[in-house]
Amino acid sequence: MTRLQADGRHPIRFTLNGNKGEAAAEPRMLLTDFLRQEVGATGTHVGCEHGVCGACTITVDGMLTRACLTLAAQIDGCDIRTVEGLAPSLDRLGVLQLAFRRNHALQCGFCTAGILMSLDHFLRKNPTPSESEIRDLLSGHLCRCTGYTPIVRAALEAAAEFLEKSRSKETSDA
Repeated sequence: MTRLQADGRHPIRFTLNGNKGEAAAEPRMLLTDFLRQEVGATGTHVGCEHGVCGACTITVDGMLTRACLTLAAQIDGCDIRTVEGLAPSLDRLGVLQLAFRRNHALQCGFCTAGILMSLDHFLRKNPTPSESEIRDLLSGHLCRCTGYTPIVRAALEAAAEFLEKSRSKETSDA
């Protein structure tokens, strides 16, 4: 990584949810602050600022990342995905988001963005998860409102829907 001057702002180029972007940041600016204040991606929440609660979870180059533990300068040239990237369009929710809504899997909503990002990442790699696997994943997130049961139900429902869509696509493309 290039050594940055501490007393200035530096350009950071990135792809955010499929769109190329550039903004400036001081070398010590956290990625959460950069996304929220410089880029306007306010779906990424700042919770504990210690990487424990999971509210700031995003993906950087396809890897789950705690944005509160990452410097903005570290994402130069990276592909970033935030909760805003889960919806197929501004007027439509994604499969996982709809499952959360149907199952009342959010209450205050503070933890929801990070949980959605983790589940989306997990379900892409594990299309037929067990309840215990989902609960294990959720152990990396703190939610003080739901008791996790509706979140688990929503995740299992979304997984089944993803699987059904992939099966129907396989047969329709044959």
